[in-house]
Amino acid sequence: MGKNNQVPPIFRPLKLRDLKIPNRVGLSPLCMYQAREGHANDFHTVHLGSRAIGGFGLVFAEMAAVCPEGRISTRDAGLWLDSHIEPWKKVADFVHGRSESALAIQLGHAGRKADTGVRWLRGTPEGQEGAGGFPTIAASAIPFVEKYKTPRALSREDVPTLIHKYVEAAKRADAATFDIIELHFAHGYLISSFISPLSNKRNDEFGGSLEARMELPIQIFRAVREVWPENKPISSRISALDWENPGNTIEDAVEIGKMFKAEGLDILDVSSGMVTHGGRPDIEPKLFQVPFARKIREGANIPTMAVGGVQDTDAMNKIVEEGAADICLMGRAGLYNPYFMRHAARNLGYDFSWPDEYVSASTVEPPVP
Repeated sequence: MGKNNQVPPIFRPLKLRDLKIPNRVGLSPLCMYQAREGHANDFHTVHLGSRAIGGFGLVFAEMAAVCPEGRISTRDAGLWLDSHIEPWKKVADFVHGRSESALAIQLGHAGRKADTGVRWLRGTPEGQEGAGGFPTIAASAIPFVEKYKTPRALSREDVPTLIHKYVEAAKRADAATFDIIELHFAHGYLISSFISPLSNKRNDEFGGSLEARMELPIQIFRAVREVWPENKPISSRISALDWENPGNTIEDAVEIGKMFKAEGLDILDVSSGMVTHGGRPDIEPKLFQVPFARKIREGANIPTMAVGGVQDTDAMNKIVEEGAADICLMGRAGLYNPYFMRHAARNLGYDFSWPDEYVSASTVEPPVP
C-alpha cells in the first residue's frame, strides 16, 4: 500500500497537562488476575510492554486496589503497600524505555463486587478460587446480586480513612513513575455505588441529590489531585448511565462531567452500566457508547475517552476527527491484537515506524487467516 503523507486522526498526539500521548488509541484497563498479594510481576511487564511496543499511545494497567479488602480476588493488583512500587516501576521502566507510550493505572475499590473470585472461574466448581473472605462495603447495605455478600454501608467515620487510602495509592503510583492515574468511579464498584441512586439509599450528606451523591467522589479527587504532581493528568472512569430506572441518565452524566471539569479533572473515561446486575443491554452496533462520550464532551466541555467495541480503524478515525471523543480505548480487541496500531498504520498507508528490533516486520505481507 502506498504511503499517506497526511497524519490520520488516530495518529495525532494529544497533550494533557505536560503529558504528550503520541496517538489517540489506548489499551483499556482490564483485570488480569495474575498479581500475587497485589504485586505486579513478569506477566504484567510482558502484557503491558507488548502493547507499548505494538504502538498503543496510552497503555492502561488494570485496576489496582487501594486496600486488600478492595479487591475482586486475591489475584488482583494493588497499590496499598510500598512493596508494590518496585514491581510496577519495572513495568514502567520497560514501557518508557522501549516506547513512546504513556502508561496509566486505575485506582479503585471493588466495594460490593469485592471478594467474588477470578472472573473466568465464576459459575464453575472452582468459582470461589481467589476469594479471600474479606468484608465488603458500599454506599448502602444492598448486595450487588442475591448470591453476593450484603455489604456494610460505609460510615461517615470511615470516609477520611478511605480517602487516605486513595491518596497513599496515588503517591505510590507516582513513585512507580506512572504518567497518568485514573480513578475508577464506574461499574458498580465502591465509589460508583455512591454515584448511582440505584445503590445509594443514604440520608446523610452523601446521599439524595446528584450533588450529594457526588460528594465522596469529589472529595477523593480533590485529595488525590493535591498529592499527584501538577504536571501529570488525572482521569476518571464513570458509568454514563445506569440502563435502569430510576438510575442515572446521560443528562446526569453531563452534570457529573461539569462537576469534575470545575475541579480540574483532565479527561473522562466514559463507560456505562454494570451498576446493577442488569448491566448494559445487548445493543448493536458495538459503538453504542460513543454517543455518551460525545454528549459529555460537548455538554461539559471536557475531553473524553470512548470505549465499548471500539476496534475499527475507520470508525476510530471518524470518532476523533468529528470530536466524539479524544481517545479510543480498546479492551478485548486490544488483547486480541497487541500490534493493532502498527497494522492500522500499514492499512492506512501511514509511515508509523517499527522499533529497530522489529523493523523487518514492516515489509511482511500479512497472511490471510
